[in-house]
Amino acid sequence: MEPTVSKCSIPTALKEVAAGRASILTEEFAHLIGLKNQTVRRYLYQKGSVFGVRPFRIGRKLQWPVEQVAALLNGEAE
Repeated sequence: MEPTVSKCSIPTALKEVAAGRASILTEEFAHLIGLKNQTVRRYLYQKGSVFGVRPFRIGRKLQWPVEQVAALLNGEAE
């Protein structure tokens, strides 16, 4: 079950990418924060999170919660 999106301020770029979904794929997350996919995956496996954002899995795919990504992009995350 995917987490629900709260009433936090979601940046326009993230709204366009998420298109109403509660989570985004690794490729979309990497593009939003300006890193390559492999860099995001490396940070995740080395540190357990990427700038304080922790994904969850659906099958083999990592899903990044829009709420946490919005907090990161707004400067509210670790």
